[in-house]
Amino acid sequence: MTTEYPEIPGFLESTRASYDAIAPACADRFPDWPADAHPLDRSLVTAFAELARAHAPAPVADLGSGPGSVTAHLDTLGVPVFGVDLSPRMVALARRTHPELRFHVGSMTALDLPAQTLGGILALYSLVHVPDDHLPATFAGFHRVLRPGAPVLLAFQSGAAEDRLHLTERFGRAITLDCYWRTPDQVVAHLTEAGLRLSARVVREPRGEEKRPRAFLLAEKPQLTPR
Repeated sequence: MTTEYPEIPGFLESTRASYDAIAPACADRFPDWPADAHPLDRSLVTAFAELARAHAPAPVADLGSGPGSVTAHLDTLGVPVFGVDLSPRMVALARRTHPELRFHVGSMTALDLPAQTLGGILALYSLVHVPDDHLPATFAGFHRVLRPGAPVLLAFQSGAAEDRLHLTERFGRAITLDCYWRTPDQVVAHLTEAGLRLSARVVREPRGEEKRPRAFLLAEKPQLTPR
């Protein structure tokens, strides 16, 4: 990733500005992943890490890495990993907290990486800010940069599309942030269209302050078929 403040699609401008505004408060609110994560969430990330290690030294990209706690956890699991986040302030926080790891400003919708260089892609709850009409190109980009056989793990709040959420305030700061809810079937259809193959799907019920079910999709870029 060579561009520190890249050009991004217009629909992401408000997302970047919103996360810049709430970056410190967000990091304080969710300081300790994986210790405060649901055991099922941790187990799925651990399974993803085991699959990704098979492709080392090809690194994993943690897309929407925020303050970097999940990126750091993957590192402890022996995965070569770097974080990518749309928000420069989030990236700055992650670099200060985890100076031994790499974090870059960038967008999952336009990965500035050579083809077939990643050993995996992780995107936990960051896909919700990408509108439906940008999913095909986003997943096609995932397919392009992944090595054959490399895994993808997506996590997102599941829901009906008509329940799309528009936030104007978070942690006491004014923001403009859209969240797009989808069912697992809808996301699987986009993954399949992009040439990625579903390995597993898990949906768990909300707990604590969570209001929507959490969906996890594990997929992979198929191995090359000998001619």
